[in-house]
Amino acid sequence: MDSSARRRELAAFVRSRRERLSPRDAGLLPGPRRRTPGLRREEVAQLSGVSVTWYTWLEQARKIRVSRQVLDAVADALRMTDQERRHLLTLSGVLLPPDVLPDVPPDVPTDALPGVPPDASEAGETPGSGAAAGLNPLYQRLLDELSPRPAYVIGPCWDLLAWNRAHAGLIGDPLQWPAGERNMLWLLFTQPRIRSLVVGWETDARHLVGQYRAAAARHAGDPRFERLTRALSAASGEFRQWWTEHGIATFETTRKEFDHPAAGRLSLDCSKLAPEENTEVKMVIYLPADEASRAKLPLLEL
Repeated sequence: MDSSARRRELAAFVRSRRERLSPRDAGLLPGPRRRTPGLRREEVAQLSGVSVTWYTWLEQARKIRVSRQVLDAVADALRMTDQERRHLLTLSGVLLPPDVLPDVPPDVPTDALPGVPPDASEAGETPGSGAAAGLNPLYQRLLDELSPRPAYVIGPCWDLLAWNRAHAGLIGDPLQWPAGERNMLWLLFTQPRIRSLVVGWETDARHLVGQYRAAAARHAGDPRFERLTRALSAASGEFRQWWTEHGIATFETTRKEFDHPAAGRLSLDCSKLAPEENTEVKMVIYLPADEASRAKLPLLEL
């Protein structure tokens, strides 16, 4: 992990949390002539019990000594949520408790980022379903057995590594897109078909950006994340805006609604599984939330 990149991300995150918090929210009197949004640095330092110099250096991404106790005090002063506190500790490199320790990213050579397509001769793809080279073939067998329930496998950067026919029927056959664009974040923000497919697109997209930022923090300095972030920021004004807000989110099993052009309204429960052998590869599975949706799923394979 690139320590300088991590410090820059930490500085930007802390600054964004400071600027969103009003003096009144922090129990302070607003006072006159405030030229900065949110709290001043000296106010955060006072609330945290640290020196103004130390806190200033923290926001300047300088190489300074940090501890769990001091970071907890900063998190308390900035009224961080549990998710934001975990993000702060991850970026700082402080050892987390076992229940929130991030996975050590393995080497996953099958990622395909927008603008960086893999060798098509190595894709090993078949119409309606596909699997990236180097991926355990058992995953594709499992995906095919799950059909007509949509399911797919993604890598650390949300690259679409494998899918079944039902998932291709839901979002459109991924083989229609260049290999370098088969990325669930990229498709969500750049494909009009998928935008119109997802009911409550903005809420879903915002939450995914928060998940992506948390993942990017665990891989600070990873060029795969940096390239994807630049590409998404250039392609989508909404992504660019939400990325600068530094929102953090974690995946939760949730119900999603889709307006499919052939099957109509589908209500599906979305779950994500990680194999023990490689926790950075995730299998996403959609299960019907009601009998009406269950009866329509075979239409996705037509």
